[in-house]
Amino acid sequence: MGGNTHTRILVADNDARVRAALHTLLRQESAQVTVRESADVGGLATLIKEYKPDLLLLDWELPGRPAAALLFALRGLSYSPKVIVLSTRPEAEKEALDAGADAFVCKGDPPERLLGSFRSLVQESQREDRPQ
Repeated sequence: MGGNTHTRILVADNDARVRAALHTLLRQESAQVTVRESADVGGLATLIKEYKPDLLLLDWELPGRPAAALLFALRGLSYSPKVIVLSTRPEAEKEALDAGADAFVCKGDPPERLLGSFRSLVQESQREDRPQ
C-alpha cells in the first residue's frame, strides 16, 4: 500500500448498500484508491487471486465459508493484504482479531473509525515498504 502507488481495496459484503457506501467513502478519502467489490465468498476468492488487494474490508458475517477460515487461508498467499473486519456485532471483535484481522470496525461505528483504521494501515504499510 505504500509509496505513491494506488492502494487496491477489495470490499466483501453481501449488502449492496454497504458496498456502495464503503466504495464512496474510500474514494472520497483518497484519489490514490482503486476499489473492487465482492458480494459472496466465491467471488471473493477469485478476486483476491486476480486483483491482489492491498486491503480487504471483510464482512465477518459474509455468507459461505467462515470469515475466520478465509483469514487463515490468506496467510498462505505470497503477499499479505491488510484486513479490516466489519461486523454488526461488536462482540465479534476479539474473535476477528484473534483470527488474524489487522483491525475491526463495527458497522454501527461512525465513518471516521473506518477511515482511522484505513489511514493507520496505509501508514503502517508505507513504513514497511521503506528501505532499511
